[in-house]
Amino acid sequence: MCEGMAACRTTGAEADRPYFLALVAEAYGRGRRYDEGLAMLEEAMALVDQSEERYWEAEIHRLKGELLLARSVENQVEAEACLHKALDVARRQGAKSLELHAAMSLSRLWQRQGKRTEAYALLAPIYGWFTEGFDTADLQEAKTVLEELAG
Repeated sequence: MCEGMAACRTTGAEADRPYFLALVAEAYGRGRRYDEGLAMLEEAMALVDQSEERYWEAEIHRLKGELLLARSVENQVEAEACLHKALDVARRQGAKSLELHAAMSLSRLWQRQGKRTEAYALLAPIYGWFTEGFDTADLQEAKTVLEELAG
């Protein structure tokens, strides 16, 4: 992935770079290379701020929160702040799918913290907004999380 992005940059292409950096960060997270993933997200946010290309901003904040949590449970406060920021950005942009992602991440964190009622109250209305697409992975996962929180 990094080689592909480097090759793309040699052509002068910068469009969608924050998105691609976030994908690389997510891959690093899956490989438990959290510091490298966080570095990719820092670069992505710098580009977002510089270019005003904000369509993936919420997901960058969400991924940062997820990577911080994965790296250490001691990062809960900073991670929760990132997840709140992701939720706020997604809501401001009217990006319901990204809002769902952020709400699921925050709900899972709250579930681990014993805040099941708050987690359910956050996720249920966002899930309820959707009227189709219930066979998608995101909505199936949200339904599972809601069932766990309700049980």
